[in-house]
Amino acid sequence: MSRPDTAALPRHIAIIMDGNGRWAEQQGKPRIMGHRAGVESVQDIVRAARELGIGVLTLYAFSTENWKRPPLEVQALMGLLKSFLESELTTMVQNNVSLRCLGQKDRIPTEVRKVMDRVIRETANNSGLILNLALSYGGRSEITQAVQEIARKCQDGTLNPEAIDQAVLEQHLYTAGLPDPDLVIRTGGETRLSNFLLWQASYAELYFTEILWPDFRKKDLLTAILDFQTRQRRFGKTGKQAEHSSTH
Repeated sequence: MSRPDTAALPRHIAIIMDGNGRWAEQQGKPRIMGHRAGVESVQDIVRAARELGIGVLTLYAFSTENWKRPPLEVQALMGLLKSFLESELTTMVQNNVSLRCLGQKDRIPTEVRKVMDRVIRETANNSGLILNLALSYGGRSEITQAVQEIARKCQDGTLNPEAIDQAVLEQHLYTAGLPDPDLVIRTGGETRLSNFLLWQASYAELYFTEILWPDFRKKDLLTAILDFQTRQRRFGKTGKQAEHSSTH
């Protein structure tokens, strides 16, 4: 298998981890078994991203809409999250990984949030891979929350409405200070963003694969990166302009 050009790696990869339930159903197992198998993929992909030298990896772990799932499945997912965080803390510290959370943290059960806050705190000074877990996350609610905060600042006089531009809005998103994703991967065969990083993914390259998340491994990540490296990113320019920019 060809190796990606290390000089042209995406700085930020975001992944919609889809297909856990279908993976379990195909094998005649309860859905929770698919989620458990999906944790192994998370571990493999985080390790691969770190080894490749990717700067930021964002995993769409639980959406604001996922709260509508059967209570027992939600409870099991939160239990898996807690176990994952507890078991991975030492590995993250040893491998210089910094954990962050994107989303409505206040909706996460207290016992899970405490563990997550501890992991975030103990990895905060790590300077290697930034691992974002999107939890209770929705792109529309993120933008709405940012607008509300900006409006409050305008109301109390700490922000001039005339000063509002894209940079100001970005400073109020969960991803403030991070580069936008260059590559968004979705597993499981669906071809939509499902309310994921709607602002940040405006110019991301999209990669869809039929592979279900529990089967997605390092070789599949490398395939996605190789595909990304065949794309010409024009950002509104002509092909010739973009080619000139990339070589100068």
